[in-house]
Amino acid sequence: MTTGPVKVATESGPRRSVWPVVWIALAVAVLLVIAHYARIGAVSARIRTPGFPDGPAPRPVDPLFGYQHWVALLQILTVVMMIQLIALLGWGIRRHPGHPYLLMGVVTTLIVWQDPIMNWSPYAVYNPDLAHWPEDWPLVSLSPTVEPFLVIGYASFYFGPYFLANPVLRRIQAARPADSFAWRHPLISLAVLLLVFGFVVDMILEVTLVRTGMYIYSQVIPFGSIFPGRPWQFPLLWESTLVCLVMIPAGVLVYRDDTGRTVAEKLARRARLFPGRPALGMFAVMFVIVNIAYLAYGFGFQLIKISGAATSVACPWPYPEAKVYDPQGVYERNGQPGPYSAGIWSTWMSGQPHGRPDVSLPAGGGRCGPAANHG
Repeated sequence: MTTGPVKVATESGPRRSVWPVVWIALAVAVLLVIAHYARIGAVSARIRTPGFPDGPAPRPVDPLFGYQHWVALLQILTVVMMIQLIALLGWGIRRHPGHPYLLMGVVTTLIVWQDPIMNWSPYAVYNPDLAHWPEDWPLVSLSPTVEPFLVIGYASFYFGPYFLANPVLRRIQAARPADSFAWRHPLISLAVLLLVFGFVVDMILEVTLVRTGMYIYSQVIPFGSIFPGRPWQFPLLWESTLVCLVMIPAGVLVYRDDTGRTVAEKLARRARLFPGRPALGMFAVMFVIVNIAYLAYGFGFQLIKISGAATSVACPWPYPEAKVYDPQGVYERNGQPGPYSAGIWSTWMSGQPHGRPDVSLPAGGGRCGPAANHG
């Protein structure tokens, strides 16, 4: 009788993926890069007022409640939020890899690459005191003044309304028969709810942030805007509606039907995108659609810029250390002293092929003149 070699059974634990570690390390690396290149204040000659003294710049308008440290507080809160998001990302990748909420959170963070364009199109001018990228970098330089780091928290803004709208839709469906509109057209119903919640969330958030001095809308259409002509003017009808062009697809794409599949997954299957890797297919669909939606938001404001209808300027200019962003000469026509900056894309992209028009300060000082009472 012969015996073969004895096989010793070895017990090994479950194999753990290295991807959570990779993604967390990548997120930390991004934060380190941000910290390395961070600037505070109007540094570049492209935006800095010539001869303006170093040190904190005086603000001609008191911020909300007269509190002078809103900028520092908002940046601290952003850092805390990003730490929480990174921790949540690590937990989500380990426990629920490929979850649609996780994928959409990443997508609505990655759209920040477009943010300089989306500051240029609606005249969104950020406070130079915010920590920001170097002002002369390509793409970043499209921002009228600076491109701040805190926009990295966009996921909570663009994806957040879904977590308000979806439970309401579920409650409506639970209270209605199966042949009701909410059951027959759940995506339309969800889109309407996202429009309502998105409009309200954006209004509350942006009106508050503008009032803290974090940024301004330097030019707005008087119709549909609130507080026109004041430093905290806000294009309510236009901004709070157009921003939903991003919020609606961000929410609709993660909606699960009665089969358990999300809209993004079904679109990926229909397009045969990465059939062997459904999570990657979902991510690709989300990335493309949400980025196109963000471009549509910017295009809407570009049409407003080209039309010349944004004639109400935020007076007085609140950031004296930076040149007055005045690509169409509207500030100068209203008496705001210079120096002026036309910014980038101030020619045919703004509907004026010959660039900033030649205008003069009004003889009487104008609404934005030094002698005007801005309240």
